[in-house]
Amino acid sequence: MSSDQPGRVAAFEQIAALLDYPMYVVTTGTDDQLSGCLVGFTSQVSISPQRFLVGLSKRNRTYRVARDAGHLGVHLIPRRHRDLARLFGSETGDDVDKFAHCGWRPGPHGVPVLADAAGWFIGTILGRHDLGDHVGHLLEPVAGEAPQRFEQLVTFADVRDLEPGHEA
Repeated sequence: MSSDQPGRVAAFEQIAALLDYPMYVVTTGTDDQLSGCLVGFTSQVSISPQRFLVGLSKRNRTYRVARDAGHLGVHLIPRRHRDLARLFGSETGDDVDKFAHCGWRPGPHGVPVLADAAGWFIGTILGRHDLGDHVGHLLEPVAGEAPQRFEQLVTFADVRDLEPGHEA
């Protein structure tokens, strides 16, 4: 380790702590299971072809269900429905049926679509990549709904105080 490594790590941690990323609820389903969780590690990674990367914690039930799934649903949540983000961020599907506590419908490819989402898309999982304590799921969008413009969305600042259902 070089002598300036601790300073670089501290700088990165401070920069990351100051950012206020949008938060997403990611859902998935298999023949016998539905799952969903609040996710902050996401990014569009290509314009053409369209690609989006979702990081799921290896400790999370949604990650375990997603290992056998072919698709993920990615939902933006309006701030007025932050209770939905809190449900999917502070409860674990190991103990709570989150879908019994919110409005949803079966979407394309059997993926749950949340009724109170501001916008959503379903993506085919093209690949899975070990990223450390998370696994990146590379998605190709195949369906979705979007408004003409977004109202205020749930961001990291809105859920910073949550106790996660699982540690990261």
